[in-house]
Amino acid sequence: MSAKNSSLGYLPRSSPIHSLTGATKLIMTILCSIAVMITYDTRFLAGMILLAIGMFALSKIRFREIWSVVVFITIFMIINVVAITLFSPEEGVKIYGTRHEIGHLFGNYYLTQEQLFYLLNVVLKYFSVLPMAILFITTTQPSEFASSLNRIGVSYKIAYSVALTLRYIPDIKRDYVEISQAQQARGIDISRNVSLSQRVRNVSSILLPLVLSSLSRIDTITNAMELRGFGKHPKRTWYSARPFRRRDFAAIGICVLLLIVSILMNVRNHGRFFNPFTAS
Repeated sequence: MSAKNSSLGYLPRSSPIHSLTGATKLIMTILCSIAVMITYDTRFLAGMILLAIGMFALSKIRFREIWSVVVFITIFMIINVVAITLFSPEEGVKIYGTRHEIGHLFGNYYLTQEQLFYLLNVVLKYFSVLPMAILFITTTQPSEFASSLNRIGVSYKIAYSVALTLRYIPDIKRDYVEISQAQQARGIDISRNVSLSQRVRNVSSILLPLVLSSLSRIDTITNAMELRGFGKHPKRTWYSARPFRRRDFAAIGICVLLLIVSILMNVRNHGRFFNPFTAS
């Protein structure tokens, strides 16, 4: 698969999600992330995942275009789950106040229903937040996002810096792939055929050219902005400006409602955790 297909960046489509303004999608991402972070209610998290799947279907973003990010997050999630199991094997028991053993693992480690349920919620939280962040990046045109941020009161200098950052993310990954392939063609091996320490040293030979190319690009962008008089006037016009419409306010309203539901479920559960276990 080419670097272009696996790079995380703006993917132009004709979809209802793409038609929302960048500021709307940023607010949606923040609200949904807060709603997910403040609760461990399994029902709410599962509902958020179903909502995210529906939004992906509407956005027409294909899995093969974001697979590398999903794999990376999945690996990080597995490491987190393993770390919780090793360093806090009784966390679920402490949270839910009951203990239902399934079996003995090794040493003082026992597998309990409460621990498995807690780990399930941790996994659900990952896959509840991840889709919103990916949708924001892949469906938001950087220039339009900058203009919408400026429209809601953010300084156009800050907004333009954010737009440059969004444009720069896929460029960095593409440069890394190209430099990596060039170095491997020269005999620098970063595969599993060499030891871990050797791989780390070989990767460093890729990072240095990547940093130098990034500095060169930053210098070019800075000169171009200065020649165009960027920052000379207090305001600027935007070619990609898009007004807020009813669909934007409706989308934000839905996310506000989800946040309220999350808070109400915390109140009903008398805390962040939904407890399906009964005291024995």
